Amino acid sequence: MAVQEFTGLLLSSARHLFSPPRYVVDTLLQADAIGFGSLPIVLMAGFFTGGVVALQTYRTLSTFGETGLLGQVVALSLVRELGPVFTAILVAGRNSSGIASEIGSMLVSEQIDAMRALGTDPLRKLVSPRLYATLLTLPLLTVLSDFFGMLGGYVVSFYTVRLTTAEYWTSVYQALTFEDCVQGLLKPFFFAVIVALVGCYFGLHTTGGTEGVGRSTTQAVVVACVLILVFDFFFTKFLIGIGFF
Repeated sequence: MAVQEFTGLLLSSARHLFSPPRYVVDTLLQADAIGFGSLPIVLMAGFFTGGVVALQTYRTLSTFGETGLLGQVVALSLVRELGPVFTAILVAGRNSSGIASEIGSMLVSEQIDAMRALGTDPLRKLVSPRLYATLLTLPLLTVLSDFFGMLGGYVVSFYTVRLTTAEYWTSVYQALTFEDCVQGLLKPFFFAVIVALVGCYFGLHTTGGTEGVGRSTTQAVVVACVLILVFDFFFTKFLIGIGFF
C-alpha cells in the first residue's frame, strides 16, 4: 500500500511538470532552502571525507610503495560512491525531516484542507516544488562535495604524503573516466526523488497532532537514509551487470 501511494505521488508530481500552474516561485524558494541551506554542511563533510580517505589509503599504499596512486583512489571513491551517497544522506537528514515536519504541521492544523476548499491542489502546491527543487540542487551539491573531497585529499597528500600538486591532480585527472562521472551524476537524481518524496509522503500521512508530526519527522529521515543505501547497492549492481564500468 505504501509503495503504491509513494509511486502515485511520484507520477502525480511528474504530470504536474507539463501542465499549469507550476508555482515557479515556490520551486525557487525551496531550491534556496534545500540547496543553499545544505551547502555548508555538504562542503565541510565532503572536505573531511576526502581527507580521511586519503589518510586511510596512504597507510595501505605506503606498504606497497605506491603512494603516487593516492589521487586516483580518492577521486574514484568520491565520484563513484562516497560523494553521491554522503551528500544524499546529509541532505535527507536536513531536508526530509524539514519537509515532513512542515507538511505534517499543515495537515494537522487543517491548512491543507483549507487549500482544497479554495480549489488549490496540495500535491501541486506542496509536493511538486520540493521535488523539482531537490532534483535541481542535489546533483550540484554532489559535484561540489566531490570537488571539496578531492581538495581535502590534496591537503593530506601535500602536507602528509609530500606529493606535489602536479602529481596529485594529474593522478586524479587520469583516474576519472566518462563512465565514472556519469555514474556519479546519475545517482543524485534518483536520490533526490527519495529525499523529497519520502519527506512529503510521511508529512501527508501525519496523524496524532503535534506528537504525530515528530513521529513523521523521525520516520522520514530513517526511511530516506535506508532507501538511499539500498537503492545505491542495487543501482551499482545493475550498472556492473550491464557492463557500464
